[in-house]
Amino acid sequence: MTDFPLSPEDCQTMPEVRAGVDALDAELVALLAKRFGYMRAAARIKPTRDAVRDEARKASVIAAAVAEAEAQGIPADVIADIWERLVEGSIAYEFGEWDRIRD
Repeated sequence: MTDFPLSPEDCQTMPEVRAGVDALDAELVALLAKRFGYMRAAARIKPTRDAVRDEARKASVIAAAVAEAEAQGIPADVIADIWERLVEGSIAYEFGEWDRIRD
């Protein structure tokens, strides 16, 4: 029996590829859950609701992700789109948390 997931280079069949993708997706969701935990912390720490949206920080986060994508040789434009959505979703979540903990 083969241990999953195999590295992409070692995959020989689509079930092996899919097992790797599925395992990685689970890891990504776990990492995103941790990231959203930091958004909860930010909501708790920021003194004003106006402090939740920080356009300079947003631009910096997206630029760092794009630079990392370029260094890894993956499509930077795709990563920019994903991070735009991730950061906007994080901001929306943080607003919700900011409001929730101050009700």
